[in-house]
Amino acid sequence: MEHPYAVTVGADGARVVFLRSSGLWQLDLPAGVERRVADGPVDSYATDRDARIAAVLRDGRLFRADLATGTITEVPAAGPAFDARPDPLGGAIAYVTDPDGAASLHVTGAEGDRLLAGEPGNAWREHGGTISWGMPGTHAGEFGRTRGWWWSPDGSQILAVRSARTVSLHLLDLDHGWVDVHWDRETYPHLAQVRWAGGGPLITVLRRMQQHGLVLSIDPRTGETQVHAELADARWVEPIPGTPRHLPDGRVLVGGELAHDGFDARCLFADGSLLTPPGLYVRRVAGTLPREGGPAGAPDLIVEGSMGDPAVREVLRVRTSLGGGGPEVTRVAVLTGDDRVTVGGDVMVAGNRVWHGDRVITLRSDRPEASGGLRTVFGRVTDRQLPSAVLYPTGHVGGTRLPVLLTLGDGPGHQQILADPAAWRERQRFADSGFVVVSVDSRGTPGVAPSFEKAVYRRLADVVLSDQADALRALHGKHPDLDLGRVAVLGTGLGGWLAALAVLRRPEEFHRAVARRPVTDWAQVPAPVAERYLGDRADSPDVYSHHSLREAGSSPDVLLVGAELDGFPSCPAATFHEELTFLQGW
Repeated sequence: MEHPYAVTVGADGARVVFLRSSGLWQLDLPAGVERRVADGPVDSYATDRDARIAAVLRDGRLFRADLATGTITEVPAAGPAFDARPDPLGGAIAYVTDPDGAASLHVTGAEGDRLLAGEPGNAWREHGGTISWGMPGTHAGEFGRTRGWWWSPDGSQILAVRSARTVSLHLLDLDHGWVDVHWDRETYPHLAQVRWAGGGPLITVLRRMQQHGLVLSIDPRTGETQVHAELADARWVEPIPGTPRHLPDGRVLVGGELAHDGFDARCLFADGSLLTPPGLYVRRVAGTLPREGGPAGAPDLIVEGSMGDPAVREVLRVRTSLGGGGPEVTRVAVLTGDDRVTVGGDVMVAGNRVWHGDRVITLRSDRPEASGGLRTVFGRVTDRQLPSAVLYPTGHVGGTRLPVLLTLGDGPGHQQILADPAAWRERQRFADSGFVVVSVDSRGTPGVAPSFEKAVYRRLADVVLSDQADALRALHGKHPDLDLGRVAVLGTGLGGWLAALAVLRRPEEFHRAVARRPVTDWAQVPAPVAERYLGDRADSPDVYSHHSLREAGSSPDVLLVGAELDGFPSCPAATFHEELTFLQGW
């Protein structure tokens, strides 16, 4: 892949580091010159604060790269290394060994390699398991947390996760001292977010049912915590990635929701003061950039979000200094694909574009420009204003009725309606095979508003299928070439589960389905996801039974790919043409 990815920007704004074609590259600023640092394959890398030193991993081997000189040296490690990161000043490198077992946290530097935390063997004997240090922990990914340890800003401590029966946090001094982080882990077992960059560590913890959470600051000397904010929702709390964080003036930035006085938005607050307008759906906070002419302690936030159109993911600048005119937001750029915005110093990177002062530098990329060949018609339908799109075959002539393929993607929690040509390639292939492809982001989908996303609580299948059927009827009024007597459905994972249920529950409206790797029983779904949508299984077994594909009957008109259930045709894998043949088997 020639497109830059895994981008890091040094805090001093002197260089941008990234992977391309699995090799490590850097862009030197202000010269604007790209330079290869290391040939591939590079599995992962991480840098110090100013991106002068990088820890590079290749097939478990650890290397130290001096990005200023371009020299790379292998570093002896206690075993195959994982998640290696230099300290913020570039002196020592910490890493994890045995990530799939009794993971241990090590530090290597001028004094050699030493074990900082680890309990090898079958230490968790009463449960027949192991104890790991420095790993995210079970279900962390369901909250967007992919890391299990963090350097302090001065490099003297590490905040580490210990995973056994439960997850706990510990502050480890490099001189062998350590303290536990104290919070009510029985009441708040989910460690959703952790950040340590300026000020003390900040964490977000959630109750098991995720309807209440706390934003806590940690005293790095004692491990004691203080509540900065509470998060609450009768359905579930949805923390915003990139928060909480300290702003330069000492305020704590927290992501939350406004759901009163006519507001229905995901917003940002600084010590309780609203920073974003209700029309901005905040998806992620990337960092801060200096504000031209503004005070040094009040930079702009750089945010990924949507303003008005949920199909468009944008980069926006949000003013953090509160003025008399209310929240102030400036549009900067549009993101496509899986691009993310990254900032450091006075530099911002979005996709393959680098903003440095008044200049915009374009990094080399093989990603094609947006194609104008798609015949996708976007719109909002029904009284719920569901985002929708209709994709015709290339060269379609109006007046020719065609069967419909309704795509459900990966199911709830994943948008399908995106203003990004790359998102439509597979759907265009199905369209050119004889379908009008229809996609609808029903309730339960992010990007519109919190109430829209959470309306599916405890009634996921009924709400989604009702929205899909209503949207098809509404679209038929605008697109009479849709033959609603021939409707096929396609989905993957939870989308596959919904595709199968569509035919089983509403066969008069949905006639054929291919369900790729469908969830056949909600016991297969990670507990935080299942409880977020359906509540506590112990309290509501009837809700889980109602959502089980195993208890929904059977049908010869549903092909299960990668799953087996009695009464359904199934196969371990299927080609595009095999899926197409089944979907067209009217």
